[in-house]
Amino acid sequence: MDEPGMKVRESMTESGVSNLFRRIAVALAGVPLILWLNAMGGWYFFSLSTLLTLLGVYEFHRLLSKSSPPPLLLFLLFSILLQLNFLYQKVEGWLLVMVLLIVLLVVELFRTNPSKVVSIGASMTALLYVNISFGSLFLIRASEPYGASLVLLLLMCIWSTDIFAYFGGRGLGRKFFRQKFFERYSPQKTWEGYISGCLGGVAGSMVYLFFDAALSHAFALFTGLVTGLFSPLGDLVESMFKREAGVKDSSALIPGHGGVLDRFDTLMFMSPLLYLLLYFFGMLNGV
Repeated sequence: MDEPGMKVRESMTESGVSNLFRRIAVALAGVPLILWLNAMGGWYFFSLSTLLTLLGVYEFHRLLSKSSPPPLLLFLLFSILLQLNFLYQKVEGWLLVMVLLIVLLVVELFRTNPSKVVSIGASMTALLYVNISFGSLFLIRASEPYGASLVLLLLMCIWSTDIFAYFGGRGLGRKFFRQKFFERYSPQKTWEGYISGCLGGVAGSMVYLFFDAALSHAFALFTGLVTGLFSPLGDLVESMFKREAGVKDSSALIPGHGGVLDRFDTLMFMSPLLYLLLYFFGMLNGV
């Protein structure tokens, strides 16, 4: 006779193993594709950043159900407009933000939504956060002659940070620090995992330098450190959005990973930060 709860534990274990295999399968297919699109650049990478933008905006629109956002079509059309402007650089960004605000204000005049200010604020947050995040990633790739190397560096630092934080947290969590890292939005994160992630960011930059020496060692190592320090905030920001919406994942689009906002949350947060770093380092001449 089975012990109480044994079948439940076995089911959970099988589910966890199955989910792990799905995550690995998606990574084996997705990572080479992303690296290839990064190497190709141009319209290839623009198509990737725009697709991720539209999927991210779709998911964010679902997260805003409590605030009764405007129709999804408006979100998608404005996202396409913003991404095309990142590509062609025809209009200053602040003018498009002003147009967006005016459109949202006018739309709310004709809606019966009782929380109009909340709806406008939530819609602005969703559209600007997703579009600026992936738009910054495209602008980084468009910068010459280092665009492909910069995106590769960022990806390797993010992946390394995540891996080190995961295993550092599992192996050392709560052994040195009793207080959790940010329990309000992510009860599983520990300071040990965070510190391990910081070391992982630097390690990722060192791995990058082994394969690609296009960037200076100092800049690569600094980028790795910044990624390790700040990339966990991207995960926390997305957790904040999901907690507000009362959901576990932004969608089930990517097997084993959730949605675009779940899988690319760190990349979304770090892309604008890296763009700012490049601006202050004077490395955006090609944009």
